[in-house]
Amino acid sequence: MNNNPLNLAIRFLLEIALVIIFAIWGWNKFNGISKFVFAVGLPLIAAVMWAVFKVDGEPGKAIVPIPGWLRLFYEILLFVFTSYFLFQMQYPKLAYAFIAVSAIHYLVSYDRIIWLLKN
Repeated sequence: MNNNPLNLAIRFLLEIALVIIFAIWGWNKFNGISKFVFAVGLPLIAAVMWAVFKVDGEPGKAIVPIPGWLRLFYEILLFVFTSYFLFQMQYPKLAYAFIAVSAIHYLVSYDRIIWLLKN
């Protein structure tokens, strides 16, 4: 079910939302030059790490191969931070929606989770 086009589209939208929310949080949380550094730096770091640290066998080249459990942990950690940032910015409904969509995505992607835990 992981390679279903609808599930892949939802995963892509979750990743885009994550990057945007990291940027908005950085912009709102800090002042002065720090505002720009965090609004650009946090999403950039998250996106680069998402693209660089992969499991061999995933789509795209694994520039830095990591174990599947570590990749799964990293993804979930990013989604948890995204939800936390939404709560911190006083958007609880969006946070709960993000959590729900993320959870549904991972439930539907059970085959990928099993594969990650085996690699």
